[in-house]
Amino acid sequence: MFSKTDIEQYFSAEKQGSLFFISVGIVAIIAAVILYFVLKTPFFKGAAIPMIVVGLIAGGIGFTIYKRSDNDRIRNVYAYDLNPDELKQKEYPRMQKVMKSFRVILIAEVVLLLVGIFLFFYFRTNVAQQLWSGLGAGLLIMAVAALVLDIAAERRAAVYTKGLATFVAKR
Repeated sequence: MFSKTDIEQYFSAEKQGSLFFISVGIVAIIAAVILYFVLKTPFFKGAAIPMIVVGLIAGGIGFTIYKRSDNDRIRNVYAYDLNPDELKQKEYPRMQKVMKSFRVILIAEVVLLLVGIFLFFYFRTNVAQQLWSGLGAGLLIMAVAALVLDIAAERRAAVYTKGLATFVAKR
């Protein structure tokens, strides 16, 4: 049975997960700066490009989720008791959209992973094209990191959405 505890657990886990996104973002940005400005070879400069871009995106998403999780948790716990229709009319449709967006995000990440693999292996032996090989390596690393984090987030969201669905069905 779906309960307030389920809501609390989901948003607490979402908040913890957002810290991983922030951490990956920070590590990727620091690594990109080191690769680009310290190691300076075309390969490492290429690797730095997706690391800085994805690092900024992951950090931004993580910060946004972290910042809003407590308010979402409080709002939905109160709605459970005081206004259950809000869970039916707002939270459940929101989570359905979130679940659809996960499908799109996961597909995009798999495509980026495949592009990264292609670039890395296609250009790895071509000395003149090491920037592209590095770009592929960086893209590959960041796509794997994003996939792991998003698969975990999608699984948490799926459990929460399923619980919401059972709650909504009874209303």
